[in-house]
Amino acid sequence: VQLQASGGGAVQAGGSLRLSCVASGGAFSSYHMGWFRQAPGKEREFVSAISANGVSTYYADSVKGRFTISRDNAKNTVYLQMSSLKPGDTAVYYCAIRRTYASTYYSKNVYHYWGQGTQVTVSS
Repeated sequence: VQLQASGGGAVQAGGSLRLSCVASGGAFSSYHMGWFRQAPGKEREFVSAISANGVSTYYADSVKGRFTISRDNAKNTVYLQMSSLKPGDTAVYYCAIRRTYASTYYSKNVYHYWGQGTQVTVSS
């Protein structure tokens, strides 16, 4: 399985970006997907996740109400719509596939396939 993330860029505070992550080589509609981010010198942290059927979504408190995760199983793609961006959102954003029988969405340790990351830079 390969994941290709895109859509990052440089925006001013208050702006928006939409990240995309396309999966290839597997059964995308069966995957629980997550987005994580990692800022320089910091640990990779959970941002958002979505269940395989798209019914359940999960968000870190820091992005709740500003970010929206969605998926299109026909396009093998998961999205992260980011609005009201803040300088603190600056990071490399990664998409990932969660292990099938994991009991949580929030830990990076339960994800076993990762995309290459896309840089998001928010200036004040």
